[in-house]
Amino acid sequence: MQTTFTPEQLKDPAIERSNEILRNCVHCGFCTATCPTYQVLGDELDSPRGRIYLIKDMLENDRVPDEKVVKHIDRCLSCLACMTTCPSGVHYMHLVDHAREYIEDNYKRPLTDRVLRWVLAQILPYPMRFRVALLGAKIGRPFAWLMPDARLRAMLEMAPKHIPAVSRNDDPQSFAPKTAKKMRVALMTGCAQKALNTDINDATIRLLTRLGCEVVVAEGAGCCGALTHHMGKTAESHGTAAKNITAWAREMDGNGLDAIVINTSGCGTTVKDYGHMFRNEALAEDAARVSAIAMDVSEVLMKLDLPAGAPQDMTIAYHAACSLQHGQQIKTYPKDLLKKAGYTVVEPADSHLCCGSAGTYNLMQPEISGQLKTRKVRTLMAKNPDIIAAGNIGCMMQIGSAAGVPVVHTVELLDWASGGPRPPALDRTFSDVPILR
Repeated sequence: MQTTFTPEQLKDPAIERSNEILRNCVHCGFCTATCPTYQVLGDELDSPRGRIYLIKDMLENDRVPDEKVVKHIDRCLSCLACMTTCPSGVHYMHLVDHAREYIEDNYKRPLTDRVLRWVLAQILPYPMRFRVALLGAKIGRPFAWLMPDARLRAMLEMAPKHIPAVSRNDDPQSFAPKTAKKMRVALMTGCAQKALNTDINDATIRLLTRLGCEVVVAEGAGCCGALTHHMGKTAESHGTAAKNITAWAREMDGNGLDAIVINTSGCGTTVKDYGHMFRNEALAEDAARVSAIAMDVSEVLMKLDLPAGAPQDMTIAYHAACSLQHGQQIKTYPKDLLKKAGYTVVEPADSHLCCGSAGTYNLMQPEISGQLKTRKVRTLMAKNPDIIAAGNIGCMMQIGSAAGVPVVHTVELLDWASGGPRPPALDRTFSDVPILR
């Protein structure tokens, strides 16, 4: 794609990077075939190619974003399926991230939008605030139908009926390996996950220590910054990310780390991009070091000697989170591990398509998200699974709100198969969940 940025514009590192990305695009349109929003809406401007044209025009002309441009950029899930499909290596993630930052700096949203986005940014990355909000939403859920705004209704309806007790395993500490030490790793405990599902981190710690890892929860580490990053709130996202970089660099320079383990794939995609995010900042070197050893938990488990499990009379439908299969290009490891543990693993049709969760997307774009959720749950349930497995808390919440079977993190199933406790989610009732087939 030909671009016409001026030499003065190209002095801005963000513009320089976007220019590189735009020049790689050859207008082929392969991305439209795998774009969920284009499949749902059928509008070229709701495809990666269409959004690329809008972003190019906006950035080249220093244009103040208008309602039309913002609408189509906001509708992007950042599922990154287009990056998997693209034959030219267009790094759409960096381009749309830049566009969102530009919009945040140059466009004044309607008051209701500004308030909703502020509330989400001030609550979701903070586990205790999020817990209080969940309790309030749980009380207000029966009255969701009274809400005049579909987004407010979505926020109430997504509130889980079960809010777990606080897990002390999330506090800064070290867990000794149960066998001969093979690795020393830092576990990212996250933010929203600590409020929504404490079983995941607990299972991860049990499994890794059982397989010979010393597991450290580093002092000062917390939210990865993804939620605010995808809203274009760069100062906020970099602020929380910087705390992680400092905390993990301190561990690396102390007793050393072989890996930073992440069991929420949306966070993993962001942490692996810290090197790019901080490339022009004082933390650039440490950010690059952190990104270099950041791994999804499935990557770490593939390096360890996970014992083969006896065949189990249980069918697992594996949901591939977009941030894992497209953002991190990890496609087979979770399935390979589940099969090794003895489970029968099946995949739904169109497994490359997003479930509609996408961070805060299901709250900010509930109609589109709902269509994607319905399609995803139907394809999963068509496989008649006993359990649905996923590697991302957002996907688990989204699918679990409509699937009539338990939705469990992959690491919980692996922990169970290798000597850990039965995942608590398997013992919850689903009689009030509509089963989509």
